[in-house]
Amino acid sequence: MDKGYYEFLVKGKPNTTAKLLKVVFVILAILSLAGALLLGNTILFILVIIFGAGTYFASLYTDVEFEYLYLEKELSIDKVFNKERRKHVETLSLDKALVFAPEKSSKLDNYGKAEGKVTDYSCAEENNGLKKFVMFYEGNRKILFSLDEEMIKLLKNKCPRIFSEY
Repeated sequence: MDKGYYEFLVKGKPNTTAKLLKVVFVILAILSLAGALLLGNTILFILVIIFGAGTYFASLYTDVEFEYLYLEKELSIDKVFNKERRKHVETLSLDKALVFAPEKSSKLDNYGKAEGKVTDYSCAEENNGLKKFVMFYEGNRKILFSLDEEMIKLLKNKCPRIFSEY
């Protein structure tokens, strides 16, 4: 495996706040529409448009995926919203990583007490052959990933100093 490039998508954790907000906006839009039709009030018609726009914008953030892209000792992470919009989140240089190991690995024991920022780019549950990994990056930053077998093999071959499967 002499591959220096690999990418794949991971379904992110569901955004319950955005889903709840979407339901609230739909209910408010329906109530405003019913009131506007019954009363003939133009202000209620404007509220229907506002709540409809709120529903649209809240729905943009309900379905999130993370795209991992490995290229020459760099791991780039993008967020994909509703399979339509993409936003680059960050690029991590694996030379700055201290350790990259499974979530329950004994290799993380020395880093477990680190008080730093935790960033979660993992999926909601471990299934479909994905395993949850933790990377400690630049001192005390903890980053969570969900990796497939091919990415695990690639990282093991390209970054043996920091990567551990156990």
